[in-house]
Amino acid sequence: MKNISFWKDKRVLLTGHTGFKGSWLLFSLLQLGAKVFCYSLEPKGKKNLYVDLFKDNSKTFKFNEFIGDIRDEKSLSKWIGKAQPEIVFHLAAQPLVRESFENPIYTWDVNVKGSLVLLESLKQIKHKCSVVMVTTDKVYLNKEQKEGYDEKDQLGGVDPYSASKAASELAIASWRSSFCGFDHYQKTNLKIATARAGNVIGGGDWSKDRIIPDIINSLILEKTIPVRNPYSKRPWQHVLESLNGYLLLSEYLHSEVNPKCEAFNFGPNLQDSKTVEELIKEAVKTWPGNWKKSEDNNSYHESKLLNLKVNKSMKLLDWEPKWSFQKTVGNTVRWYKKVHQGTSPFDSCLDDLLNFQTS
Repeated sequence: MKNISFWKDKRVLLTGHTGFKGSWLLFSLLQLGAKVFCYSLEPKGKKNLYVDLFKDNSKTFKFNEFIGDIRDEKSLSKWIGKAQPEIVFHLAAQPLVRESFENPIYTWDVNVKGSLVLLESLKQIKHKCSVVMVTTDKVYLNKEQKEGYDEKDQLGGVDPYSASKAASELAIASWRSSFCGFDHYQKTNLKIATARAGNVIGGGDWSKDRIIPDIINSLILEKTIPVRNPYSKRPWQHVLESLNGYLLLSEYLHSEVNPKCEAFNFGPNLQDSKTVEELIKEAVKTWPGNWKKSEDNNSYHESKLLNLKVNKSMKLLDWEPKWSFQKTVGNTVRWYKKVHQGTSPFDSCLDDLLNFQTS
């Protein structure tokens, strides 16, 4: 972060705080001294980072939360009225590709309508408010090209998840053009940008059908790791890299007189985009194990190649990726290994956060 003091006592609204990335962002914001108001569904799954970090540490962490659906405009609007946020991070979403094939209507509804309900609810805010709407690197029309995509490239999406996030980008841009400005029906106090991050990994992700949880669950059980798409290349990055980008983007929106309220990419250096096979080989250097290609007859369409250009974020936000591919994977697997051996998730997250801040 450029200015840690910026966050002291800032009123922040965070949606989706019970998810993997949301839990890490909540943890980071509390360490920075922000006053956080959270809105999300109940945490999912038997293993959940939010539960591990916050349910047994209620005396350590002080924040406000409301458990509700992002599409419930009445409840959300009431909560925003209470929070009166200066900064908003919108992470609430249906984030899984495979789930989007099984529940496509729900995915589109949550990811598109949920974003619009949030923006409509923010109309009541009278003071300056900076809004970071988190989407994904998968919003681009994927042409399987080696060079990365920049923020002006065409949006698209074959699978329902990618399409829903591309649609939310269009909906957010349309809402911003329609309701942010100087006409009588527009507002000048809302500064809205979208954030497109690469394939995020890190300790505490237990989501179904994601590669890191698949690796870790197999290693814990001492089983061979099943791999569906070993030759697919992805822009792997640690969760703290993208969150640092979101924090810097919100500072930029809040501090600049005429900020660019647009889309921003956050991803690793191009040379750190690696295949799934390379990811697994790097992971088992920290926690030894075996793997094999999975004959998964229920697999769905996935792009084989994806890279992002991050020149815009580097220039305007002074953001750049800190950790190499090797360090990203090593720190991620080490988090799980330490927790498996008895270290608390709180201590493991704090170690990673301090390590990242001093990198």
